[in-house]
Amino acid sequence: MAVQNAFSWAKAMAQRYKGNDADPVGAWYEAALPARDAFCMRDVSHQIIGAEIIGLNKENKNMLTLFAKHISESKDWCSYWEMNKYNKPAPADYRNDKEFWYNLNANFDVMFACWRVYLWTGDKSYVTDPVFADFFDKSSTLYIDRWVLQADSLLTRPLYPNAPTPFNVKDSFHRCRGIPSYSEGIPDLKMGVDLIASIYRGLLSYASVLRLQSQNERAEFFEKKAARYQQKIETDWWNKKDSLYRSFYSANGDFDGGGDSFLLWFDALKDKQRARKTIEQLASEKTNIEIESYLPMHFYKYGYWEKAHERMLHLANPSTPRREYPEVSFAVLESIVKGLMGIEPDAVSQQVTTMYRDKSGEAEIKNLPILNSTIDVKHKAKETLFFNRGKTVINWRAVFAGKHNSIVIKNE
Repeated sequence: MAVQNAFSWAKAMAQRYKGNDADPVGAWYEAALPARDAFCMRDVSHQIIGAEIIGLNKENKNMLTLFAKHISESKDWCSYWEMNKYNKPAPADYRNDKEFWYNLNANFDVMFACWRVYLWTGDKSYVTDPVFADFFDKSSTLYIDRWVLQADSLLTRPLYPNAPTPFNVKDSFHRCRGIPSYSEGIPDLKMGVDLIASIYRGLLSYASVLRLQSQNERAEFFEKKAARYQQKIETDWWNKKDSLYRSFYSANGDFDGGGDSFLLWFDALKDKQRARKTIEQLASEKTNIEIESYLPMHFYKYGYWEKAHERMLHLANPSTPRREYPEVSFAVLESIVKGLMGIEPDAVSQQVTTMYRDKSGEAEIKNLPILNSTIDVKHKAKETLFFNRGKTVINWRAVFAGKHNSIVIKNE
């Protein structure tokens, strides 16, 4: 019942953030600080699966298309960090093409989002539309070069590349025009490990798109390029003494912080033991609601089911401060459907994997839009029922936790 209540609250809250289709910007939902009537690249990228679960597919398509469309050389290959319902860059983050707020992770997060929503929906326009193709290509080449984000330049790049002239360090639209992290307010920040992780995942997402198009040689180029960023995370950012990845590198040459959740978000960790150390650190500390929103998903993935369940219910609890932040309700939806119920679609193979991540009880969802169809899934501890309500053929991969000698299908 507690999970049902959490889902009902999250669905109702997320639907409240749906915008008016008649607004100048078109179909949209809130994905920024509440009451701004706006959506930003980071939050949209993180809310898309929750949005798909409750049928906000046209909103996802429109917002991601707008972000891809507005990449430009005049903004040094940035897009608009945040747009509002009036189809304008949000004034809170934009003055003109030379003076604006921008977190450099954004382009790569949007690339990753496009790939994930394609895998979930089977909508090939996310990987074939010329607007997205142009965004992927420029973000993977021109954007990296313009912002001095090559793998060998991460710790030696200028503190403020592409700064407006004259430069006013007290003006946030000058100082924050190209923040090398999603963490804000870090003095003299030269690089965040989360940005490196985002580049890695963005490039791999682009390589996956190219593989779909049989551009294998170009895909291999970006796969190798991505691998260099992942290697940098392991060699430059792992703190052996504390058994943690460091989070920030400042202009004075010091590393700081530890246990960055975006290493998990961008699936940038190859070493399972180090990944678990990161998970355990995150589980032991308090963090802001934005970061906490995605901890249940990480906990479910790495086998910390009880912690995942506990955090998920905490996020939905009426007493939790700032639970009305849009990201929270969308994340709770994803943590229940993708985390607890283990529903994982893959448009490349036209396959849906299911795995119930609980030792007892049951969970059921009906009419879930997925892979150009709708499905029903019902889990019990050692039994799963799967029903495809649409006409699209879907391959079902049924997974069960633990070691089993056999699986019974339809009592056979």
